[in-house]
Amino acid sequence: MKDVDAEYYGYRDEDDGVLLPLEAQYEKEAVSEAVQKWKTEKGSRLQQQQQEEEEEESIYTVHNEEVEDEESREEMEGEEGGIGFIAHVPVPSQREVEEALVRRKKMELLQRYASETLQAQSQEARTLLGI
Repeated sequence: MKDVDAEYYGYRDEDDGVLLPLEAQYEKEAVSEAVQKWKTEKGSRLQQQQQEEEEEESIYTVHNEEVEDEESREEMEGEEGGIGFIAHVPVPSQREVEEALVRRKKMELLQRYASETLQAQSQEARTLLGI
């Protein structure tokens, strides 16, 4: 037990100058293999996503089996060649949805962090401005 020192535990392995170049070479190889593996996986994922998008059926097209007549079918076809979308209720745009989400988040933060007097003042200002 008396001869056990730092070299026994491998603390001075880098001192001889052999281990560091070998580790650097192995690290370069490992990084290049990992990058190559990542690129191939990314390419395969992109291909799968493209295939899924191509296979995915449009949920916005209206399939109407009652339309038997070729002329009426041609009249109903939209720009993309599918049967057009018929909205029976008003559908908000993406921008309107984002604005509503931001407005809701602002209100949650205001209720959480603002004092009651500040909220009362802001409500009074809104009523005066007609907002």
